[in-house]
Amino acid sequence: MSISPERKQELLKEYGRVPNDSGSPEVQIAILTERITNLTGHFKTHAKDNHSRRGLLKLVSTRRSLLDYLKGKSEERYRTLIGRLGIRR
Repeated sequence: MSISPERKQELLKEYGRVPNDSGSPEVQIAILTERITNLTGHFKTHAKDNHSRRGLLKLVSTRRSLLDYLKGKSEERYRTLIGRLGIRR
């Protein structure tokens, strides 16, 4: 499930370091988290949708890689981001 352009712009403003910052790890992780949340809700009604489940696993893996990268670059930014997004580790 994709997210609407309006929601994506909200995430850019909320998590971006500068205006229109779509490349920073924080923004990418926030967008992936939104997509993961949407897909998780999708599986509540479509439990046997295995094709989308594979996509979900790929999104989770990509988010994990970005989180590991951010943790290596700046522990403080990593802690702040997982606190704001409510991601537990």
